[in-house]
Formats: sequence, structure tokens, C-alpha cells
Amino acid sequence: MLLYPVYAVLFEEHGLSAAQISSLFAIWSLTGFVVEIPSGMWADVFSRRKLMVLGPFLTGIGYGLWTFFPSYPAFAAGFVLWGTGSALVSGTREALVYEELVRLGASDVYPKLIGRATAIGTTASLVSSAITAPAMAAGGYLAVGLASVAACWVAALLGWFMPETGKATDDDEDGRGYFATLRIGMAEVRQAPSVRRILLALAALAGIASLDEYLPLLAEATGVATPVVPLLVVLVTVGITVGGWLAGYGARFLSPLLVVAVVTMAGGSLWTHPLGMVPVTVAFGILYWAMAVLEGGLQNRIADRSRATVTSMAGLGSEVFAILTFAGYALGSRWWGPGPIFAILALPYLVMAWLIRRRE
Repeated sequence: MLLYPVYAVLFEEHGLSAAQISSLFAIWSLTGFVVEIPSGMWADVFSRRKLMVLGPFLTGIGYGLWTFFPSYPAFAAGFVLWGTGSALVSGTREALVYEELVRLGASDVYPKLIGRATAIGTTASLVSSAITAPAMAAGGYLAVGLASVAACWVAALLGWFMPETGKATDDDEDGRGYFATLRIGMAEVRQAPSVRRILLALAALAGIASLDEYLPLLAEATGVATPVVPLLVVLVTVGITVGGWLAGYGARFLSPLLVVAVVTMAGGSLWTHPLGMVPVTVAFGILYWAMAVLEGGLQNRIADRSRATVTSMAGLGSEVFAILTFAGYALGSRWWGPGPIFAILALPYLVMAWLIRRRE
């Protein structure tokens, strides 16, 4: 969406203070946190395809509010709609795709498919960022906002055409409802140590992956000129894309490659030279590859009737670890620059590599 690279500027230009902008981010995170698990339950009880339509549709409405009614209340409402829309799709998409692959007898290609979808999404974000500037020059926030709404609603339309051979209802043969679905999902997690380990690993890896929000600061700390900073960030984004594209290959090397990711993340971030971004790129590529591999392992271990609910638990855990990462970065910034903070936050993931080794 074209608004994504410039929304903070939009808020600032309409008179919002730094505190108000931060409160909007808090509203966004809180919405996702609250809606994540209920959305997974809805996906397991009702039609997953319909949630794939509703999620981006709501996000598009949020962007529309920002475009036509730019004010703090509209921005806040837009973040609520965006957070809700993202939560509705989180877990739902993975469950729907995996189950359809199972019915086709092709569940083994799930990690490859989900990884490449992530890679395509990352590429689309790069393209979106690249065309935002000319779009702004041609039509201002109105053009960018309308394009963002249109992109969301095209995604909603595509969601409608996703296959869904099975349809869960709240009065099916098991008599399942919301809370029964949640109990089934909790029981799966409680009774299967391997599921718990993978959920924890997915959530934790999402935490360290959230450091990508600080990549411009890390790039700047290498001493390059400001115009070069975006190029170094793009380099890491390319690594993430490659990592997603390679998902589905080499899963047996998951644990040792995570060790490589920790070492390259720590070493590259401590090397105060532009070339230090190369090992950081390798680290992020491995992290996103690993998350796709783990996602496939999780789907292989959970049942259809609570698949979206359990997958949403990973999404909820990801939010928690991301918040902890942001808090850790904020605390560490009192004493250190971006490089040491990246290195310190990466080192605990050596323990995660050991836990993943025991996932079977």
C-alpha cells in the first residue's frame, strides 16, 4: 500500500505530536493483540475465505478514513480497522492454504509456497515504496490514499476466489462453538510438546525479525551518507526476499543455520563499516527462511478443526516478542548505539537454536 511509507509524515503534517503518533502505534498493536486469538476462532468456526475477504476490506476502509477525514480520531479508527484486518487474515491464510494443499495431496510444498508468498510480498512492498514518491508528486495524499484503498480491495476480491472445499460452521457435527474451538486448540498445544516448542520458536524469531524496523539506524551507524542509507536497507530486504524464496529447501539444517544467523547478525552489526550490512543481510534471510520452515512444521502437527486458532497463537506470541524487542532496544539505546544493541538482542537466540533442534 502506497500510504505505508509516508503515513507518519501524513500524521505530522496534520498537526499530530510525537506523543500522539506513538499513541496511534499503541492503538494499532493493542488492536492486533486483542483480536488475534478471536479471529483464529472465527476462522475455525466459520468460513476462512470470507475472513480473507473481510480483512483487507476493513484495512481499505481505514486508509479511506485517513485520506478523506485526516484527523486524530480518523487516524485512530483507521489503525483499529487495520489492526483488525491484519488479525483476521493472520492464521486464517495459513490454515486455508495448508488444508487445501492437504486435499490436493501436496502438503509437503507448504513451506516453499508460504515462503515464496512472503518473498513476493516483500518485493511488492519495495515496488510500492519506489512508486510512492512519483504518486505523491502527481496527486498528493489523495492519489496515494486512493491507490492504497484500491490495493486493499483488490486483495479482498482475490481472497473471494481462494478455494475452500471445506466450510466450518458453529453447528457442525461436533457441535463446536467459539469456546469449544479454543479449548480444542489449547488442548493441542498443551498435549504436544513439539507444538509448544514450534509456537515459542516462531514467536521468538518474529521478535528478532522485528529489528528490521531499526535497520535505517544500523545502516546510518556505519558512517555512510544519508542518501546511501536506503540502499543498505534495500540490500537487507533483498536478503529477506531470497530467504523466503528458498523456504522449503534444507529444513534439516534449521538449527545450525540459526546459529549462523545469530553469528552473522552479531558480527555484522558490530562491524561499523558498510560491508557489515552484508552479514546482517544473510542473517535476516536465514530468519525469514526459518520462520517459513517452522510454519510448515507447525501446520503438519495440528488438526484442521482448530488450525487457525493455534496458528493465531503464534501470531499473538509474535506480537509479545516484538513488543519486548522494541522495549529492549529502547532501554539499550540509553547506553549503546544500534550495532551493540542488535548484537546483544541476537545472542539469546542461540538458545532458540538448541530448542528447535529438540523439536521432534
